[in-house]
Amino acid sequence: MVVADFRRGQPSRCTARSGTIASSRPGRAAIHGTRALVKRPQQENHVLVTGVTPADGQPLLHLTRRISEAGLTIGEARAAVLGSSTWVACHATGSWDAVAKLETALARLGRDEGLVFRLERSVPRALTGDLLPYLVEVVAADRPGALFHLAEFFATRGITIEQLSANRYQAAQTGAEMFQAQATIGIPAKTHIATLRDDFLEFCDAHNLDAIMDPVKF
Repeated sequence: MVVADFRRGQPSRCTARSGTIASSRPGRAAIHGTRALVKRPQQENHVLVTGVTPADGQPLLHLTRRISEAGLTIGEARAAVLGSSTWVACHATGSWDAVAKLETALARLGRDEGLVFRLERSVPRALTGDLLPYLVEVVAADRPGALFHLAEFFATRGITIEQLSANRYQAAQTGAEMFQAQATIGIPAKTHIATLRDDFLEFCDAHNLDAIMDPVKF
């Protein structure tokens, strides 16, 4: 029971009984013998889901639907048709409950639809800011090992290939078998760009490649 003394229409003093402590200061909540519970935000968990399925199975549609229904957020996604198959990859984040729900949904999807995806725990990439993004485009007559030599050139110089698309095609004008590749690379900021460009042009001349290497402007 709380007894209040009112003077001039305003409460001036409050006393508490039965173990309840009340404050006469405005805006202060009463304390009832227990500490207030502070709700902490749930930890964000990262997962990578990949799969190679028949192209007519619409794997991107099925995968993104399950991720959305589980309550996870997609940060990055990739999809490509390779031959008669489709390759899909999604990097998503959410709570542990959402990850568990997605695991159950993917298991059911593989059992019912025959679309098998692999889920593995992941971590966010640390952006150091010391890699300069450059775009590389290569066109040449198709020959074995063309992509290997291109990848080897950058790997031996500590340059990462961030994204790559490569294919062979038949030239419409002559029917010649051609090879083309487009890649986004990350060049360490300490690299001397002019020297790297000279080395790359020399490499292209040695392998009879027509290529360009320009900074990404967006």
